[in-house]
Amino acid sequence: MADAALRILVVDDEAAMREVLEMRLSEWGYRVTLAGSADEARRLAETEHPDAVISDVVLPGVSGLELLQSLKAGDRERPVLLITAYGSIDEAVEAMKLGAHDFLTKPLDYGKLEATLAALATELARRGHVRRLDAALERGAGLSGLVGRSAPMREVFRLVEAVAASDAAVIICGESGTGKELVARAVHDLSRRAHGPFIAVNVAAIPEGLAESELFGHEKGAFSGAVAARPGCFELAHGGTLFLDEITEMPSALQTKLLRVLEGGAVRRVGGSRETHFDVRVAAATNRDPLPAVEQGILRRDLFYRLNVFTITLPPLREREGDVTLLTQHFVRQFNAKHGTTVEGIGSDSERLMRGYRWPGNVRELRNVIERAVILARSGWIEPHHLPPFLQGPSGEPTGAIVIPAGATAAEAERVLILETLRRVGNNKAEAARQLGMDVKTIRNKLKAYGLGATDDG
Repeated sequence: MADAALRILVVDDEAAMREVLEMRLSEWGYRVTLAGSADEARRLAETEHPDAVISDVVLPGVSGLELLQSLKAGDRERPVLLITAYGSIDEAVEAMKLGAHDFLTKPLDYGKLEATLAALATELARRGHVRRLDAALERGAGLSGLVGRSAPMREVFRLVEAVAASDAAVIICGESGTGKELVARAVHDLSRRAHGPFIAVNVAAIPEGLAESELFGHEKGAFSGAVAARPGCFELAHGGTLFLDEITEMPSALQTKLLRVLEGGAVRRVGGSRETHFDVRVAAATNRDPLPAVEQGILRRDLFYRLNVFTITLPPLREREGDVTLLTQHFVRQFNAKHGTTVEGIGSDSERLMRGYRWPGNVRELRNVIERAVILARSGWIEPHHLPPFLQGPSGEPTGAIVIPAGATAAEAERVLILETLRRVGNNKAEAARQLGMDVKTIRNKLKAYGLGATDDG
């Protein structure tokens, strides 16, 4: 049976036809309003706001095609189905050009009409769902680039606003792909430093020999290849925010130097003798729990307490109930603008699959899935065949499994595990190492052995 909330306006000058349609549509579960003329139909369309209109083409005074144009002018999205006993190909083509949803001939095939209206009810339900999501996004279901309305994310928004009102340092914790840099940017954008620079550096991605130069700068001739003086991240971030991602992957010796710079508020370039004072808020991030990292000696205790004035912990996507659908619509809009597509949203079957998936790569993985789906769909709705295969197991149910072919050697299985895990976490080697129980150096060595040593960190 159709959605009982769907309201249909029937327009026909023959009372018997109106009665038959009213009886049929009511049996199928629709709410029906009747009009015997175009003028009455226009009035009822304005006062009753029907979800769809079924109209005869031949009406006294005004044709159904003229009524179609009038109704579309009042509500471009409202579907109008035209019915005639005198159908022709030319008339049908003209009706479709003017925006008719469908064109049917008398005597009516009621089985076809029922199927058409059932599909229409599904489509209208989808559109209503998307309109509600769009309205939530327009109202600001999020904060400064962050999107969400789940309870864990509302707590994150509260902490971001509290941190932004101060100049305090902050550590942002969370699994890879949860949006730690977005949180740091939100803190920056909402602070008095918003007009200053935001400089982000992934300390795990900088070769150890270049890390000091990257952070603190260097003078000309400070080392082989230093053909010109270069400011470091602290100088570049003066008056703004410096975001240090994967702080627990920083070498211990560099942590010591970083602590000295933070406590002194001044930086000396490699090979230089002059100190430069800076005004920078530091936001650091890690996908580890920082306290065990401190206990294990991975993160210096004094550096941790210097940075840990505030801690913001981002929840994984699997714990953000309801946010997958909202984020999906956000990304659909974003990628429509980027790729020139006209995708309306995600279909109900696809939404079911995505809501059941665990999202080990978190928001980054969701973002990549939606970009791929938007490019494949181009218009209309994202259906299951637009989603990547790993979202569905053999039964069509969501799965996070990694498939290893029967007969694969241990080395081949390890290669599949490493590369698939890296793909799912956006090529973040630190997060892949954590999930696989390896260290980052081992991951790098394996990639080099696979001939992929130049692969960048995500």
